[in-house]
Amino acid sequence: MSKTLHHGLLVLELLSENPKGLSTTEIAEGVGLHRTVAHRLVRTLEAHHLCRRDEFKRILPATGLVSLAEPVERDLRALARPVLEHLADATRATTHLVVREDESEVRALLVVEPREAKVHVSFRPGQTHPVDAGSAGLALLASAPPLDGERPEVAEARRQGYAVTDGEVIPAVIGVSAAVPTRRGRSTTSVGVSVFELPDAAQLGRTVTEAAAELADRLR
Repeated sequence: MSKTLHHGLLVLELLSENPKGLSTTEIAEGVGLHRTVAHRLVRTLEAHHLCRRDEFKRILPATGLVSLAEPVERDLRALARPVLEHLADATRATTHLVVREDESEVRALLVVEPREAKVHVSFRPGQTHPVDAGSAGLALLASAPPLDGERPEVAEARRQGYAVTDGEVIPAVIGVSAAVPTRRGRSTTSVGVSVFELPDAAQLGRTVTEAAAELADRLR
């Protein structure tokens, strides 16, 4: 294994977990490197537009990561579509794949509408909303360790394995979402459904959680 590449990837992972930026010293301490080595790694990543410096000289993720992520998102959509189609048919509800855009927002990457429902929710992929509103965002927050001041609904989602919200993203629409499990614990992707009525939240929650687990298996 290449130590230099390994350390460079650790820097990128560290930056992704700290989108408000880090100093070179903080990066060196976070990765366990001498500051001079960390400085050289950052300069190399900057040259490839994978990180940048803000006006305070703090180092942040940069736009080059978006170009690298685009093929991954295409692959994620391809793998997720059959899972969401099966979930939509099983629940007769609109299903969605949501990804964490940054620390404050999530984005609907894929939306699948049911084929045999008389009435269903309709919205377009690409829409964003705050991470702390809506079942998708709360499910993603629940995949991370507890934080001071977090919504009680996040703790509840962490306990039961899925999040439920009512009218937080679309008025009169109930969302039920589960984070796609990862080996690292914290997830950046969720699977969910949007419905007008929720006669059995526990059953629908289990169904959504099973779909999220299936997608996790496909991604391995």
